[in-house]
Amino acid sequence: MKLKKALMGLALTAALVLPASASTLKVNGRDIWNDVQAQVIHNTTYVSLRMVAEILAPDAQVSWSGGAARVTASGLKLTAVPGQSYLTVNDRALYIPDGVRAANGRVMVPIRVLATALGGSVDWSREAGVTLTVGSGRPSSPGYTQDELYWMSRIISAESQGESLLGKIAVGTVVLNRVASSEFPNDIYSVIFDQKWGVQFTPVANGTIYHEPTAESVLAAKLCLEGARAAGDSLYFLAPKLTNNHWIINNRQYVTTIGAHQFYR
Repeated sequence: MKLKKALMGLALTAALVLPASASTLKVNGRDIWNDVQAQVIHNTTYVSLRMVAEILAPDAQVSWSGGAARVTASGLKLTAVPGQSYLTVNDRALYIPDGVRAANGRVMVPIRVLATALGGSVDWSREAGVTLTVGSGRPSSPGYTQDELYWMSRIISAESQGESLLGKIAVGTVVLNRVASSEFPNDIYSVIFDQKWGVQFTPVANGTIYHEPTAESVLAAKLCLEGARAAGDSLYFLAPKLTNNHWIINNRQYVTTIGAHQFYR
C-alpha cells in the first residue's frame, strides 16, 4: 500500500509540466531565466546544469570529464551524460524522457529533475511563473525499499535481458501497473509471485527470477521506482515468437510493441 500511494504521487508529479508560455524562473524573488539559459522543450523547462547546481548546492564542484557533467561535494555525486534519458545522483536514478541535452556548450537538464536531485523544489503559477526554492543541496533517500528494488531488478532482468533500456522500463511498468490495479496484489513481491490464476511470470517457473540482475536492469528498476513509465497502462506482455500461448493476444487489448515484447491492457 505504501508503494501504491508513492506511485500515485510520482504520477502526479510527472504530470506537472510547465507551460510553453513560461518565461520566468525566480529564486529568492530574482528572475534568473536568462542567467541559467532556460528553454522550454516539449513543455518541460530545461536549465544549465552548472548554473542551477551552483545555486542549489553552492559548496559543490561542477566539472566535465569523460563525456559527462559531474557535480560533487561531501555526500553528493551527480552525473549527467548528454543523450542519456536519466541522470544519477548518489544511489538514485532520475528519468528524463527527452534526455539530457547539450546546447551552446552547456549541459541542459529539466529544472524539476535537478531540483529533486539537489534537495530543492520547483513550483509554478500563472501569476508568479516558475519558482525555484533552495533546499539541502543533497538528494533525499529514495521513496522505495531495497527489497522492492531487489525484486524489481530481478524480474526486469529475467524477462528482458536482451531488450533496450526502454524495453526494460516497459516490463517494470507492467509490474507497477499491476501493483496499482485492484485486480492484482498491491506490492511488487506479491505481484511477481502471484499464482491466483497460475504462475504469472515465466522466470518464477523456471527459476531465473533468482539470477543476479544485469547492471542495466538495476538501473531500469530504479528509474521505474522513481516514476519512469513506458507501455502506458499495460498489464500484460509477451514475446510472440517465444511462446505458443497466445491467450493474451486473443483476450486483451493491444497497447504497443517495444523490442521483442507486445504489451496489452
